[in-house]
Amino acid sequence: MKIAIVTETFLPSTDGIVTRLTKAIDYFIREGHEVLVIAPDLGVYDYKGAKVVGVKPITFPFYRYRKWGVPSRKVYHELKKFQPDVVHAVNPILLATSAVKAAQKLDLPLVSSYHTHLPKYLDYYKIYKPAKPLLWWYIKRNHKNADLNLVTSKAIYDELDAQGIERLDIIPRGVDVVHRHPDYRDEEMRERLTGGKPSNKLLVFIGRIAVEKEIHKLLPLLEKRPDVSLAIIGDGPARADIEKRFKGTNTVFTGFIHGEELSKAFATGDAFIFPSVSETLGLVILESMASGLPVIGAKSGPTNEQVAHGVNGMLYENEDLDSMMEAVSVLEDEEKLETMRRNARNEALDYAWDKTSQRLIDFYMEARDRHSVGNRNM
Repeated sequence: MKIAIVTETFLPSTDGIVTRLTKAIDYFIREGHEVLVIAPDLGVYDYKGAKVVGVKPITFPFYRYRKWGVPSRKVYHELKKFQPDVVHAVNPILLATSAVKAAQKLDLPLVSSYHTHLPKYLDYYKIYKPAKPLLWWYIKRNHKNADLNLVTSKAIYDELDAQGIERLDIIPRGVDVVHRHPDYRDEEMRERLTGGKPSNKLLVFIGRIAVEKEIHKLLPLLEKRPDVSLAIIGDGPARADIEKRFKGTNTVFTGFIHGEELSKAFATGDAFIFPSVSETLGLVILESMASGLPVIGAKSGPTNEQVAHGVNGMLYENEDLDSMMEAVSVLEDEEKLETMRRNARNEALDYAWDKTSQRLIDFYMEARDRHSVGNRNM
């Protein structure tokens, strides 16, 4: 099968979408499929045999943290040359909208996937919040002609369905259960992540440091619990502000780390803390579980789908400090914590990446079949 993936983000960027795409491409190549990736030009032109075509990116003045691809005729010309069996528009907001238009013009089967819940993000950027109806209109326009629209959780499925987006299905979760493993627990890493206080309880947050991640809501917890250390692993536009706010607390900022270091960071905590309620899934939740970390998370649809309260983690009410403190108190119960660690790891073992990637191939074939009979409502 010839698969064209047009995405708003790719290597060397680090986020859940890139992880999902690279794991899928690994599988596609091993299974003998031919893959073309079109992405913002960040200097990567090949990934394990898949050709990567770069489109010149720009930086927006209101979000200088990363570069963005913009709609480009280059996408049409590259797809015309490649003649794929299916086009996958990943998060069609800017660059990937060109894939939507090109697939229509070239009469190619189209799969669109929704990964970033931008309407929810507007709640955290008040100046843009009035634009939410316009943003929903734009999103619906970019998904209306896809042969299949994929989402990452039942909660987001229901929300898009309520907005009138059709032909929806859910991509299964996936995780690397080899490189996310409890065996990577490391005492030197613990010394580093606790700021030299390894006897403290260690909460780990891994992800982009941005307003919508709601990291600032953890500050009162640290002020009340000096025996708890927080490691914030990642970077982003809100880092300087968060570092300033958390000054004087037991918080360590590492920036981005990768490879074996990241595996150690996942496995070395006592629990993974997930304060965001704006995610479409939160891939790091399953990565932490694979690493043997229970998840302490704010209640939201996608988080509730992954975390079973009292079984593989603890859930708390968003913006309720007492509820958060109660959830974190599980750190004092070593026996319960150990049971949660085992349950978290066992949960993750059901979601190896190959199963998820094969399901994606099934979706591509379904889109191709729908397109071939000219009936997107099958």
